[in-house]
Amino acid sequence: MNVLVTGGAGFIGSHLVEKLLAAGHRTIVVDNESSGLRQYVPADAIYYNLDICDERLRDVIKEEKPEIIVHLAAQSVVPVSVRDPALDAQINIQGLIGLLEAARQQQVRKVIYASTAAVYGEPASVPIVEEMAGHLLSPYAVSKYAGEGYLAAYHHLYGIAYTAFRFANVYGPRQLAKSDGGVVAIFTELIRYGKTLTINGDGEQTRDFIFVGDVTDAMIRAFDKADNQVLNLSTGLPTSINQLIDELEQVARTRVAREYGPPRPGDIRHSCLSNEKMKQQLAWEPRYTLRQGLAATWEGYELEKPPGEK
Repeated sequence: MNVLVTGGAGFIGSHLVEKLLAAGHRTIVVDNESSGLRQYVPADAIYYNLDICDERLRDVIKEEKPEIIVHLAAQSVVPVSVRDPALDAQINIQGLIGLLEAARQQQVRKVIYASTAAVYGEPASVPIVEEMAGHLLSPYAVSKYAGEGYLAAYHHLYGIAYTAFRFANVYGPRQLAKSDGGVVAIFTELIRYGKTLTINGDGEQTRDFIFVGDVTDAMIRAFDKADNQVLNLSTGLPTSINQLIDELEQVARTRVAREYGPPRPGDIRHSCLSNEKMKQQLAWEPRYTLRQGLAATWEGYELEKPPGEK
């Protein structure tokens, strides 16, 4: 099967590309390397250094004729979306429209779309179910939610199937602390260099942490399942920041200094996404416990030096 992955040099995308190649799929990667790294893309993949807003993307899709497009490329930093909402909309909305137009013209069978838990805003209760979306607190949340609507419209008008995944807090090897901003990546890097961990608030705020291997498994499973569905992609388990640090200490076999500061303005207190719909639609269960995922993440950081480190 021909599969095109936008953002395929990034954190999630590069793991997905590895699995696709291992499964025998002809895999095409499109990435502008704004946060992805070419070195993360296996040599067997067909690679285009290209922005998703570039009109040449249509030529790539016409030339490569993918059956499936996995759309991971995005502007995903909330403060950037607040500072420059036009840029956010250009990448996340205009970029998606251009991709969907090319998919329509080339009769692509299905688009797998990376959405976000940001579409829930400050939830009234947890676990969060899919029907609770729409409390949009940032331009980023608006643009990703709009993307879900465009997918539904293109399915209605042109028959392009889709599955949209609202990611919980994804973590794993290759996540860049500076680019992706995931707390696991940030803490892992600080522990690696023996630095103090700064916690915003009392550390009892909770998040739903899901290992990247479980995320990529679910996306591949959706190639032939869950058509025209919007699904939470999560463990369904809340973990406090204090618990996360406790687990990291066990994995790294060291004690770390913790410094508590004031809560960060705008941060939600609790977030945990129900994955019941996901289980039903994809016959899927997360395989990695938090300890197992953190151990794999730590091992990845130990084996692979961050870019620029000698």
